[in-house]
Amino acid sequence: MSNVPEDLRYTDTHEWVKYLGDGEYMMGLTFYAQDQMGEIVMVEFPGLNEYGIGDVMGSLEAVKTAEDFYAPFDCRVARVNEALEDEPALINEDCYGRGWLVVVRTDDPSAFEGLKTAQEYSEFIGE
Repeated sequence: MSNVPEDLRYTDTHEWVKYLGDGEYMMGLTFYAQDQMGEIVMVEFPGLNEYGIGDVMGSLEAVKTAEDFYAPFDCRVARVNEALEDEPALINEDCYGRGWLVVVRTDDPSAFEGLKTAQEYSEFIGE
């Protein structure tokens, strides 16, 4: 579980989610997912819109593949990590830090608690 921080929650589609407070949650791509994708060269961000659980929010393009990223729960995008527009490789370099994707807001705090714990996610990816 070295690359699955205990203080985060996780989705089946390999996004991590961190509670920031006041109804805001930061999310990004897990170490496992970015490692599987390889060098990420482009990020397509969502609009500052509302999304339902599982909706496609944006996409990530790597040298040999492209993947979407998804809403972890019903939410509204509050802001995006604009640094990734010029440096998408930050996701590979620091996926749990400077490589975050978006900050979302939700009115349902129980949605966060319904995501996978670090232990559950580690089992899910076979660690």
